[in-house]
Amino acid sequence: MTNLVITGFMGTGKTVVGQRVAHLLDRRFLDMDAEIETRAGKSIRTVFEEQGEAAFRDMEAALCRELSHREDEQVPSSEGLVIATGGGTLIDPANRALMMRTGTVVCLSSEADEVLRRLNEAEKRDRPLLAVVDPLAEIERLMESRREHYEAIPWQIDTAGRPIEDVAARVVQLARTRTLPVRSPGGGYEIHVGNGLLAHVGGAMRAAGIPSGSLVAVVSNDVVAPLYRAAVETSLRSAGFRRCVCKIPDGEEHKSLATVASLYDQFLAAGLDRSGTVLALGGGVTGDVAGYAAATYMRGVGLVQVPTSLLAMVDASVGGKTGVDLSQGKNLVGAFKQPELVLIDPAVLATLPDEEFRCGLAEIIKHGVIGYPELFAELEGSPGDTSSWRGAHATPRIVQALQVKIGIVENDPYESGRRAVLNLGHTVGHAIEKLSGFSLGHGQAVAVGMVAAARIAVETGLAEPSVADRVRAVLTKWGLPVRCPEQNAEAISEAMAHDKKRRGRRLRWVLPCRIGRVEIVDDVPTEVVKLVLEDLTERSST
Repeated sequence: MTNLVITGFMGTGKTVVGQRVAHLLDRRFLDMDAEIETRAGKSIRTVFEEQGEAAFRDMEAALCRELSHREDEQVPSSEGLVIATGGGTLIDPANRALMMRTGTVVCLSSEADEVLRRLNEAEKRDRPLLAVVDPLAEIERLMESRREHYEAIPWQIDTAGRPIEDVAARVVQLARTRTLPVRSPGGGYEIHVGNGLLAHVGGAMRAAGIPSGSLVAVVSNDVVAPLYRAAVETSLRSAGFRRCVCKIPDGEEHKSLATVASLYDQFLAAGLDRSGTVLALGGGVTGDVAGYAAATYMRGVGLVQVPTSLLAMVDASVGGKTGVDLSQGKNLVGAFKQPELVLIDPAVLATLPDEEFRCGLAEIIKHGVIGYPELFAELEGSPGDTSSWRGAHATPRIVQALQVKIGIVENDPYESGRRAVLNLGHTVGHAIEKLSGFSLGHGQAVAVGMVAAARIAVETGLAEPSVADRVRAVLTKWGLPVRCPEQNAEAISEAMAHDKKRRGRRLRWVLPCRIGRVEIVDDVPTEVVKLVLEDLTERSST
């Protein structure tokens, strides 16, 4: 059960919006102030007068604990309540942490004069905190005293000038957000996944502890920036961040030290210092390059990942691996740099070309092979239409794929052991990607690499032939290549010699034993590799 909690200052519309949201979601609505009055048998004003504010806050805290562990047979187990809190309820850090841990919390806001305008004379008299000579001054004082507490909530909606229906629709959209915590060395970070989150990146960054007023360097390219830069900048401005935009060229061929050096120049020109943050807005190349720049500029500044491709959402933006290519091979220079925050807005996938979308699906299929057989089976049973993975259906499926990677990177953050299983398909994939001059997308190359790995697993007796057949069939269904492009086996073998996953003179292979389980193998016979590569390259010419 997950509650949806609507909080914020008095007069921002919590009750009326909450009632409308509850109707839209077909959930039960509970107003905490009204509930406390019912249980106490007296108004909140009377509680303040007779027992004092401290007693009222104790009642709030007790109700927060109860609602966060509620077992009400009238509420379906798959759904929670829609709760409107009092304006001061979540000022208490314990209350706030509890409600945020057990549900989605949305904070409504408005300017002080608008709040005063909305409160009629009777409401002012009934609110004990406004029993003063100058209510407007008191509202401003209270707002300022509560600001940092409200700002600790990532999802913020300014209700001024917005119809109730519009605010309610925004709350409903945020209610579908999924937040995945990731443990990492030195602490951890959160991955937020949900449609419309691009408009909330500033609030999410502030809630993650990035100081309002600090400088954010938005790194993007000429393809992505025109589409999403304005929304990101607007959100950053609303959250009080200073901003600069840094451009890099689009394409894997620009994933280089030269591009990183150009970012250093742009950071210096903008005045980015150790208190600043780099925000990567783009696909996997942007995330890798910006991440490496953030890891090394002034010995490290903050990093926020906002991936805009499916491939980056389920792979590159999570786990802290950043890096660039050298002429000899992919990702040969890099650093581990954990982000402060990852924000994924599946709505941006609407503009992603179908070919790039399928590249992301290759990584999702990979995650299914590695450790999520149910996800793999779902992809097997789907018609192969990418539209079913866009829109409202994208969030839960992206979350499924992320859960595989999160489980692995938490247990092996620096790829000293089991994390290497995420390289399934990469040994051959990186080689043919480089040989193609990067005309072959990363996901496409990994797809061919997975076919090669599955074939090697069969040839070495680690897997039944049906495993390779299933891998090949699901990739074909989703329009991904299962054969090598026009290179020969010898060229591929030579390119693999520069793979960073080598151990001495031996290549490290990740091989599927069955769907949902892979093994790391260092001793694959050379003749087996040659046989499989020759078979794949011969098939590509037929």
